[in-house]
Amino acid sequence: MQRRPDEGLLSTDPTRKVIVKGKTPAAKKPKFLNQHELKSLLANLNLADAPNWDWFILLVAKTGARFSEALALCPCDFNFKEQKIKITKTWNYKCTEGGFAETKNQSSRRTLQLDPALCNQLAELLNGFPADKPIFVSGRIFNSTVNNRLAALCKIAAVPVISVHSLRHSHASALIFAGVSIASIAKRLGHSSVTTTQETYLHIIQELENQDSEKIMCYLAELV
Repeated sequence: MQRRPDEGLLSTDPTRKVIVKGKTPAAKKPKFLNQHELKSLLANLNLADAPNWDWFILLVAKTGARFSEALALCPCDFNFKEQKIKITKTWNYKCTEGGFAETKNQSSRRTLQLDPALCNQLAELLNGFPADKPIFVSGRIFNSTVNNRLAALCKIAAVPVISVHSLRHSHASALIFAGVSIASIAKRLGHSSVTTTQETYLHIIQELENQDSEKIMCYLAELV
């Protein structure tokens, strides 16, 4: 069949020499560890007789405190008798001189309950430590220093490598899976609203809702 000029048909392939460029999307970094992985990580901590970054990692994992909040903690912020800790300040680690600074927002000023085991460990560790001196600050602090130590521990424990901030996510995720209310988690994390918590952990909440749907269907099926 003879082609007509107005049909716009091409006699050659215009894409024959085209080279498609681009990079393979990088694998997404894990945002948190599950309960089993977190236990494995904490089991490999080197908890020395004096404060070190492993103690810092343990504290963040068990409180969900922000990096700057944990750096600002002093012995006077702990009430070992009532097993509580007060977060009222942060440490300005991005500044060369360091120093105490305000919390992210008013909601970040909060009191957290500590588990008895951690409370006893910290009471022994901080015995005789200056009351108003930051526990983990000695000179200039870099976020990368702690992240490097955490990465090494993750590899030893054979769990996904995460950042210190992801320890906060791991703490919150563990509480969600344990059935703790979003309102209580928001308060513990120092979020300004429950909405922030819901949006941050939406994927986990949806996963639990799917599990709940299965439980509901199983229960209803048993009623027949």
